[in-house]
Amino acid sequence: MPVDPELHAAYQACKRINARHGRTYFLATRLLPPARRPAVHALYGFARLADEIVDDPGPDPVAALDALAADLRAALAAGTHATPVLAALADTVRGYAIDPALFQAFLRSMRMDLTVTDYPDLAALAEYTHGSAEVIGLMMLPVLGTVGPVADAEPAAAALGEAFQLTNFLRDVGEDLDRGRVYLPADHLAAFGVDRQRLLATRAVGGDRPVRRAVAHLVAHTRAVYRAALPGIALLDPVARPCVDTAARLYARILDEIAAAGYDVLTRRAVVPRRRRLAVAAPGLARVVAARVAAGTGPVRTPAPAPAA
Repeated sequence: MPVDPELHAAYQACKRINARHGRTYFLATRLLPPARRPAVHALYGFARLADEIVDDPGPDPVAALDALAADLRAALAAGTHATPVLAALADTVRGYAIDPALFQAFLRSMRMDLTVTDYPDLAALAEYTHGSAEVIGLMMLPVLGTVGPVADAEPAAAALGEAFQLTNFLRDVGEDLDRGRVYLPADHLAAFGVDRQRLLATRAVGGDRPVRRAVAHLVAHTRAVYRAALPGIALLDPVARPCVDTAARLYARILDEIAAAGYDVLTRRAVVPRRRRLAVAAPGLARVVAARVAAGTGPVRTPAPAPAA
């Protein structure tokens, strides 16, 4: 953790944001070496700033995003900022040599949320998920570390970010509908006789078989994205692998919960119970111990239970 008191406070602010809003992600982050956790919290904190603008927009969300982009540029140029999250982010970007262009791609997707409410197919959705999720995986790579060239690990890192995002889309169909958005590709829905109006109707009454079949199809697609991404974990620094492996397993469990609920994502929100999340994290802790002993680093503390995500 940084020694400078103001910078330390900035990172602590990011940690609190991560713990409050990204509970599954936060639990997995506890499996990283302590020195690398603040950078992950800073990246999460910045993403959360943008999320709040687009998910709970004020009177002028376009201006708010533009202001955030301007503040980001100023923070990266100066290496610090009066806003704690941006101060921590600027320090992280400089310390890990993260490509600033990744943040511009992220903000482009956030701007899409202000005008785009439907996606006709996976190709159109991919434009959004590249900036909203894949670049997050790419930002993380310098923090996690790799055993070979970073470029070798980039495709899998991007794919895992996409898998996480697709999982969120499936879990949050109902909430996104309430915000006027449908992230499920229209052509995949149409193959099962489903469109926005049918989703809205099912949101009200539940029990629609075509909607459940469409969701089951998209769950299977998302599992395939996980399968493509998981081999990339072996390309990471051994001390970082348990964190990423645990995050992947925790997020994949959300798909299991969706399936267990009969693919009903409109009248309920899939939640992985705390006991199951801790059961998934426990093997990761054992792998952390082994990896840190091999690397000659310090002791490992058992992660405290996090609230249900």
